[in-house]
Amino acid sequence: MLLKLLSKRRYRLVLFFIVVIAALWLLDRCFPLALEKAQPHSFATVVFDRDDRPLRAFPDTNGVWRYKVSLDEVSPYYLEALLTYEDRRFWYHPGVDPVALIRAAVLNIKHQRVVSGGSTISMQVARLLHPHSRTVFGKLYQVVRTLQLEWHLNKREILTLYCNIAPFGGTIEGVQAASFTYLNKPARDLTQAEAALLAVLPQSPTKYRPDLHPNAAQIARNKVLDRMIALHAWNSATVNAAKLEQVFSLRHTPQQNAPLLSRRLLSQGEADSSQRIFTTVEGELQRSLQDYVNYYVNLQAPKTSAAVLVVENDTANVIAYVGTADFGNPERFGHVDMVTAIRSPGSTLKPFLYALALDDGLIHSQSLLSDVPQSWQDYRPGNFSGGFAGPVSASDALQRSLNVPAVQLFDRYGPKKFAAQLHNGGINLQMPNQEANLAVILGGVGISLEALVTGYMAFANQGKTKALRYTRMQPVTPERYLFSEQAAWVTQNILAGVTRPNGVKAVAALQPQNRLAWKTGTSFGFRDSWAVGVDRKYTIGVWLGRPDGTALPGNTGRLAAGPLLHTIADYLPDSRRAIVQPDKIVKRDICWPLGKLKTETTPQHCHQTLSAWIINDTVPPTFAETNSNQLNPFTFWFDAQNKHRINSGCHLTLTQDLQKSVALWPAPVEPWIPYRLRRAQQIPDYAANCDGVPTSPQGIHITGIEGGTRFKSPVNQNLKPRLDLMAVGGDGNQHWYINGRFHHSSRPLAKMAFNLALAGENQILVVDDAGNTDMVQVILE
Repeated sequence: MLLKLLSKRRYRLVLFFIVVIAALWLLDRCFPLALEKAQPHSFATVVFDRDDRPLRAFPDTNGVWRYKVSLDEVSPYYLEALLTYEDRRFWYHPGVDPVALIRAAVLNIKHQRVVSGGSTISMQVARLLHPHSRTVFGKLYQVVRTLQLEWHLNKREILTLYCNIAPFGGTIEGVQAASFTYLNKPARDLTQAEAALLAVLPQSPTKYRPDLHPNAAQIARNKVLDRMIALHAWNSATVNAAKLEQVFSLRHTPQQNAPLLSRRLLSQGEADSSQRIFTTVEGELQRSLQDYVNYYVNLQAPKTSAAVLVVENDTANVIAYVGTADFGNPERFGHVDMVTAIRSPGSTLKPFLYALALDDGLIHSQSLLSDVPQSWQDYRPGNFSGGFAGPVSASDALQRSLNVPAVQLFDRYGPKKFAAQLHNGGINLQMPNQEANLAVILGGVGISLEALVTGYMAFANQGKTKALRYTRMQPVTPERYLFSEQAAWVTQNILAGVTRPNGVKAVAALQPQNRLAWKTGTSFGFRDSWAVGVDRKYTIGVWLGRPDGTALPGNTGRLAAGPLLHTIADYLPDSRRAIVQPDKIVKRDICWPLGKLKTETTPQHCHQTLSAWIINDTVPPTFAETNSNQLNPFTFWFDAQNKHRINSGCHLTLTQDLQKSVALWPAPVEPWIPYRLRRAQQIPDYAANCDGVPTSPQGIHITGIEGGTRFKSPVNQNLKPRLDLMAVGGDGNQHWYINGRFHHSSRPLAKMAFNLALAGENQILVVDDAGNTDMVQVILE
């Protein structure tokens, strides 16, 4: 009978436990833990620099600043202070500490008020997840939720949850956000004094906020430090040293560094599962450049903005990204990211053309080009500075950014081929028309600062481009071929010879290494000023202008963007290192006008010697003149006695005749070359008895104006000297240029009045349909 009774009681006991467990399981399913705060979307998105310091943060949907953090990212001092002060038996109790509850009850009864709650870390987390009233029923509800929390999570997970959601005043939650807000440092770098402060702050976030009540915060902190001594967690020397640190009334607002890059990466979904974005940006450099760019544009015209991009060449890591000069300033369009904006590049595409032309064997570094008035159908480019220089080398044309030689070379290379090569190299041009035309090389196309910097990196990376890396998680993409490493080196070497802008002095220690290869550009109407520089380690891109596209008269790439570029280059560590010269490049003497090696040119054909960089022993000759079948050198027969030119049509009785060969300069550059080297001086007139042959070569000549003439305006009168423009000779219509600007076209012997208005030297040039030219220079005083 007794055995039956015991068996029945055992059965009822087992049944009771089964019912209780089933009830608890059902309650757990019906009333799950509210762990939404532990989900990634409930945390602020934080963008970090390469040293894991915040650049910018975006609060959660409720405006709360809560930074995701793991226990490994929190200082051990903080965990020691927190657990010693709040919950010494955290690792051992089941979530509720009976000893602490009894002690709290005794203290509360003794003082006739609540002086201790006896809540464990687990109980505080449960209350944060499930707020309750401060009643006996509320406390029981908290205990149940605590046991439920301990059932689902282990101790490390609970402690991590506390570190992430504990209140620290206002909209600041979690120790990481509190550490950055009140101490401006990550939680892993907390000192003992700082750890004690943050350990006690959640007890009364409003009362102990250091930015509002520093004295109360310091008293509470010292209370924690005293507890650490009493419980033998820290020694007295450590605590006494910690007490010397003062609590200051400071509150650091969330960082706004690289704000436009941060916004861009956030919109692209670059955040990881912990709502963190780890960039390649150097935080200190970013902050310094933001401040300096803001200072620099404040010296410019109103509404001016600027953008700067700095990239490490070997890794393609973006280490500085300034998308606007003044973020949030509507007057300067501070919300517009000018790193990605599509703008006209001005002359900044020219180095790509010269490098590609070197690879194609069209030119070497000292090839003879013609800076003279030329037209391609209705397209008549002029130089930005006005006037023409006549014969120029490829190096000189690139360094001086002359437009006409660039278009001459661009026409030979091919606009469509150029656009395709850049596209294959990862540089996309935004065409206003469907097909590339000659205007592309002078800025008649759209491009971003980002794409431009990507291309210029090829000059330091053996002619190859790399996709820019903005985050450390971004995979390294394969390199893309743009041009050969030899062409890249020769082109950047030419650009390294460009002098610094006036007023920008090099740091004395850096002058021996002054090897920044750089190029500027100015778009039509002074809307965009560019400067891009490259050395062995960095590529730097600068844009300056107004984001709304209005003009800034007088702001050229050299005067506006150039000084900013060089200041940044001087600031960068270990910068301005020369790029190493590759193999298969030699320096050889060549001769003008033929462009061939001096060793392969007869002395009479070598009018001028220059030293050129030669790639793969390829020495391309000077371009043949368009629409001309005349060979160069030009060979002819002449009468040795009378020095007249002869041919088979001449009726001569003389027996002595000689053959002669002369090197001809391009006809359009004749006004700029010595008189003795012009065609009329090298090639004599035909003999008078040569049937059907003209007695003298047909050229074009400006009449009525003597070169070097000085004109003066009448005193105190708004009158300008008047000149009559007329030319004789030539072939076809005549096209007049004043100081490099097209003025008008006329028929032969037509006359047009012109008033001199520009003080100083004025260049007057005429060119006919056959390419014959003449030029005079006069001076207005």
